[in-house]
Parts: sequence; structure tokens; C-alpha cells
Amino acid sequence: MMVDFNTIDDFDIEDKTVLVRIDINSPVDPSSGIILDDTRLKLHAQTVKELSNKGAKVVLLAHQSRPGKKDFTTLSQHAQALSDILNLRVKYTDSLFSNAAKEAIKSLKPHEILLLENARFFSEESLSRTPEEQSKTLLVRHLSPLIDYFVNDAFAAAHRSQASLVGFTVDTPSAAGRVMEKELTVIQDALDNVEHPCVFLLGGMKPEDSIDVMENVLSNGTADSILTTGIVGNIVLWAAGVDIGQVNKDFIASRGYRDMVEKAKELIDRFGDKVKYPIDVACDIDGQRVDIDFKEIPNKSIFDIGVKTISYYAKEIRDAKYIFANGPAGVFEDPKFSMGTEDLINAMATSKGFTLIGGGHIAAATAGLGLEEHMSHLSSGGGACISMLAGKKLAAVEALKNSKK
Repeated sequence: MMVDFNTIDDFDIEDKTVLVRIDINSPVDPSSGIILDDTRLKLHAQTVKELSNKGAKVVLLAHQSRPGKKDFTTLSQHAQALSDILNLRVKYTDSLFSNAAKEAIKSLKPHEILLLENARFFSEESLSRTPEEQSKTLLVRHLSPLIDYFVNDAFAAAHRSQASLVGFTVDTPSAAGRVMEKELTVIQDALDNVEHPCVFLLGGMKPEDSIDVMENVLSNGTADSILTTGIVGNIVLWAAGVDIGQVNKDFIASRGYRDMVEKAKELIDRFGDKVKYPIDVACDIDGQRVDIDFKEIPNKSIFDIGVKTISYYAKEIRDAKYIFANGPAGVFEDPKFSMGTEDLINAMATSKGFTLIGGGHIAAATAGLGLEEHMSHLSSGGGACISMLAGKKLAAVEALKNSKK
């Protein structure tokens, strides 16, 4: 992949103030405020430590959850957790651009690190606008005069066009951090150099994203087959004329995905048996997992793919040279219905092909099984990764590219 954006290597950052947008949005216990998983903190530690080691005055900008959620909280716990991971003190200020925050930035010495407050405490952060519009927000106007460079390392949020992600790129020299650089390089190189047969395993609860990916990779010849699971699989089953039971149809409709059925039907008509769906499913009947042939699905909620489908899909995965996966196969949090997700992850882990896990819940499930080291690449960003697979441009990356120009 030809890198058409700046990286950290392009700037002399010694004794310079560098604002770094990271994505350390983490599961937090709402009652105690304790971080339950520090994976993202560890991920960004490489960029932060490198900048500090090179003598930069490092200012960190991040978010945690969103307004209305139970884990929408301050970043004080994150600062302590990051300090422990880096074995360096990470200062923390409970504001974004107050006088106290500005003084804290101005007083930084080379190698020191400061974490600002949750960017989503700032109401304008929730608005999606162009970089030029975002450059005029209070956040950007207050902080820009205090910094020399902007580094965006938040790949997981790169599909969003929010102030903290794109606003600084308009007037401040900007670069991708190491996480952003690696994610873009690995994923794009994988898409540009696909070997066949290539399989896409698409599941989870966001069918609109998966349908877009299906259309893109089938139309451009990247994928040889699409293995569908989760609500995506149920939609494809319905589109193929299978009676999936009224309870499952109602659930799809209640989530606003009824129109996805027609889109899936169009893809089946265009690409035929390249679009594959479960040949059996697992339902909850009287509190027990029951595997049922796809032609005999009762009016019961589908919570996983069945054992025949697991075997069928696992063979497709083992025979493939490239495997891209996004979304779990079912309600994997329930031990009764974790089989599909876990067995397909195991099939990928033992595959000799290139394996890419597209972030989100399937990445969490992979890590929970201790199999992340057995994958070619485990992406940190579900939404950003699947946007790339769907052929969409990432707002924050486009902003970095335009900044280089």
C-alpha cells in the first residue's frame, strides 16, 4: 500500500506539543468506574510511548462511551490505567479547554504526557460535519494555538467525522499514529493482494454494514463466497424464501432491517450460490439449545447457527486462502449458543490462510478464547474495518490525506 498520509516519521517532534487522538473507549463497571478490559489502552501505548521517548510533549484526546449510557464517565481511571501500562506518569485534567486545561498543556515538559477529559463531554463532538466546519468548533479553536502537531491514532473511530477526529487536520500539520498506520496498511494490503479462494464470514447485529460488504466484494471479484450468520444469516434465509418464523421476522422488522431482506434477495439473484446461508439453526426451546433444519424452523427465536452449518462453514474456511470475518454467529455470550462463534473462530485459527478479524464482538470473542495470536490480523475497529471492506472512505483518513496536500 502506498501511504498517502503523513506518519510520525515525517515530523521532528522533539520539544514540540503533539495532540494525539486515541480510542481508549473501554468496558467500564458503571458502579465502580473500574475498567474491565484494557486492550485498547495497551494498543495505543506504543504510539504514546514512542512520542514521549522522542521528546514530545504529549497531549491525549479520547472519548468514553456516549451520553445516556451507564459507562459514560470521566477518563480519570483511564489515565491511571495508561500510567500503569506505560510505566510512566500520565497526568489528567478534568476538562477539555478550560483555563486549567490550557495551563496544564502549556506547562508540559518534553517526555511528559497529559490526558484531557472525555471529548464527548463536549456537545459539539456528537455532530458529524466536514473538517472545515469542525475546525471552527470551540474544541479546535481553543486547542489549536497550543499544539504544533496533530496525530490521529484512533482507527476504531476513523469512520466518524467528528471534531476531535477531523477538525485539527485543517490548520495543523497532521499524521497517522502507529495503530492507524498499521490498520490501514494491513487491511488495504490484504484487499489489494487477495488470494483465492477468498471467504467472507459475515454475522452480528448490523446487517446494513454486512450487506454493503457483500455487494462490494462480490461485485469487484474479491470474494468467492459469503458465509452468513447471526441476524445477517436470518435475513438471507428470509430473502431466499425460507420461513424463519414470525418471531424472527418481527425481530428483524423491529430493528428497522426489513428493507435489508430485499437487498439480500437482489444479491442472491445476482450472485447465486456465492451467497451462502445456514442449513440449520439453533433455537431456544424450553430453555434448551435445539438444532433444527432450515426447512423446519419453528416460530422460535434463532440464537445460533446449527452444528451442520458449523461443519459446512468450517470446511469452507479451512479450504480458503483468505478469510475475512466480522460479527459473531449468534448470542455467543450465552454458553448454550456460543458454539457457532467459537467453532468458526477455531477454524480460522487453525487455517493456513490469511485471517483477518474485523474488530467488535468477534474480536472480543477471539481474545476471550486466547486465539488472537493465531490470526493474521485482529483489527481494533469494527465499524472502521467493515467500512473499508465495504469500499467506503473513512472520514478521518481522508482528512489526514487532505492535510498532507
